[in-house]
Amino acid sequence: MKVSIYTVEGKESGRELDLNESVFAIEPREELVYEDVRAYLAHQRQGTAKTKGRTEVNGGGRKAYRQKGTGNARRGSMRSPLLKGGGTVFGPKPRNYTIRLSKKMKNLARKSAFTYKVQEEAIRVIEDFSFDEPKTSKLQNILNSFEYQGKKVLLLTPSTNTSVYRSGRNIPGVSVLEASKPSTYEILHADYVLVMESAVEVINSNLDKPADEVAA
Repeated sequence: MKVSIYTVEGKESGRELDLNESVFAIEPREELVYEDVRAYLAHQRQGTAKTKGRTEVNGGGRKAYRQKGTGNARRGSMRSPLLKGGGTVFGPKPRNYTIRLSKKMKNLARKSAFTYKVQEEAIRVIEDFSFDEPKTSKLQNILNSFEYQGKKVLLLTPSTNTSVYRSGRNIPGVSVLEASKPSTYEILHADYVLVMESAVEVINSNLDKPADEVAA
């Protein structure tokens, strides 16, 4: 499957790149996409929320008031959940929200996410570029040339590119990641995915692996 390679001015360069159909044109596995996104969001939770039960709150060591003659219920403890300052019934406790998926499932989910973006025509391959120093305005100009103003954009680089990363971190909605690192959620969450030419091969090498190698 061939796609055009764009310049930093947002115009077709006249060259084409062959996208690996086993990565960018598979039969999407919607159920795996759901599970991987669910796992990603679950991992964002700290799991530290906690309330005190009636055995943990202070007070209640003595009888609240006399047994008879007050016109009130005969309460045995001021730590009752029915009273102000008492314990909480069925409150949250610290827990681990981790959801584990196999590498094969994760890879199929990411392939499906890239396939969805190709089907939506929301993925573009751009010539490799870099900056001598971080410059937000330069990266913004590149995005403007693709008419991505105000859009959520995921820019994938072949390797760590500090100048490009720092140029993009102040632009709302723009994420700059190495091509080997985006999750299924990050791919789908972006309105557009901009992939540097050399990053395509990184994606292929990470996702287009034999089943036995992925499962290892």
